[in-house]
Amino acid sequence: MQHSPTPRVVVVMGVAGTGKTTVGPLLAARLGVPYAEGDDFHPQANIAKMTAGTPLTDDDRWPWLDAIGHWAHDRAGLGGVVSSSALKRVYRDRLRAAAPGIVFVHLTGDRELIEDRMSHRTGHFMPTALLDSQFATLQPLAADEAGVEVDVSGDPAGITERAVAALGALEPPRR
Repeated sequence: MQHSPTPRVVVVMGVAGTGKTTVGPLLAARLGVPYAEGDDFHPQANIAKMTAGTPLTDDDRWPWLDAIGHWAHDRAGLGGVVSSSALKRVYRDRLRAAAPGIVFVHLTGDRELIEDRMSHRTGHFMPTALLDSQFATLQPLAADEAGVEVDVSGDPAGITERAVAALGALEPPRR
């Protein structure tokens, strides 16, 4: 008898412009679980600040992270994919406090590629002017954090396949 692992809740993280909103739904489809757009959990005041080019403070982020953590907690054992920049360790710790089994997929890439992608997207509230603050805030996953890094060069399908493969390598052996 083959044992399949319990579906995971995956947080697709990274700075703005890495493709969280593009890769997240593709990854969810490949894993057969629902996707939640992290930006949808922001209070309107946060969106207004970012639209105006003002970086969020930690106090701005706590309610947003708590809302994502609540969603992830409710999906425990069922699986799901949610996007969240989750740039600082303390943010990821807060998400893990709400949903201890979550795993992070950190989308990484060089600044020039990410800025180029941001400059070509339409209808998004995050201006490229905030990219420097995002990189300055970013604390990559530490060795003791459940997660993988996935390079964002190439097309969304290729990035998604790398994410699936990297997550698969985290799976415990099937019995």
